[in-house]
Amino acid sequence: MRRLAAGVAVAAALAVTGCTPPNPDPAPGPSGSPSWSGVWRDDFTGAAGSRLSDEWRYDVGTCYPGCPAPQWGTGEIETMTDDPADVSLDGAGHLAITPRKVAGRWTSGRVETERADFEAPPRGVLRVEAALRLPDVTAADGAGYWPAFWMLGAPFRDGYTGWPGAGEIDVMESVNGRPAIVGAMHCGQLPDGPCHEARGGLGSPEQTCADCGRRFHVYAAELDVSSSPAEVRWYLDGTMFHKVTAAQVGEPAWSRATGHGFFAILNVAVGGAFPAALGGEPTAATRPGRSMLVDYVAVSQRRPG
Repeated sequence: MRRLAAGVAVAAALAVTGCTPPNPDPAPGPSGSPSWSGVWRDDFTGAAGSRLSDEWRYDVGTCYPGCPAPQWGTGEIETMTDDPADVSLDGAGHLAITPRKVAGRWTSGRVETERADFEAPPRGVLRVEAALRLPDVTAADGAGYWPAFWMLGAPFRDGYTGWPGAGEIDVMESVNGRPAIVGAMHCGQLPDGPCHEARGGLGSPEQTCADCGRRFHVYAAELDVSSSPAEVRWYLDGTMFHKVTAAQVGEPAWSRATGHGFFAILNVAVGGAFPAALGGEPTAATRPGRSMLVDYVAVSQRRPG
């Protein structure tokens, strides 16, 4: 439900900042630090072609059960499957999500954690991170590609309605083979509200990442309820590049969007409102078969003291 066409139509105003990621290799997550405690982690070990563990669920088709919003609410054109050719372990410690074009139709993969209780502890911090290698495409052959790592509020699973009020934190999105990534937050109501959905949500400027399709980088978001005001922060290889505070959003929208658990989602969409807003519908030159690789996903908490 991440992007509605009306909400993304002006996303092209995002500006590239030129901040080059300082660390091109996966760094240990803060769960390895004494101040953080690990909550959940998957390192995607297993034989090539294997399915994910029961800690994940596969989203298939073009919408959630009951189809509250067709095409996943975004206008994307692929059909999500649980075919190992679209989503499976690669045998080298990674999850591979691979958009394919079969008989003229696009397929891909979308998975989400079974757990939906990832939340900030009282007066503490929640951190959700992943080491990803994005699809190795460029503007010449990647129009319509839309890899993403993101979170939805647990209340959304109650009938798959209530977006964007239930809260969404987009840890990382990248479109059209552009050498850049963005992060964003969604909340409030449609057609517009405190998260400015008519402008595509409270999104970051684009962050330059010229080698994100060739090397792994660490993407993270932290929900910090220990600070005043509370805030969400976004990181690329340990460097913060975006922040949204409770003061910006206001009540009750902030509490509705953050005062509960979350589940995490990984997917590679094809087409849709966000790529279109930045000039990239799939074309005959769009090259299928370029995978997003996931080295790990980790959830950590930091408690007071």
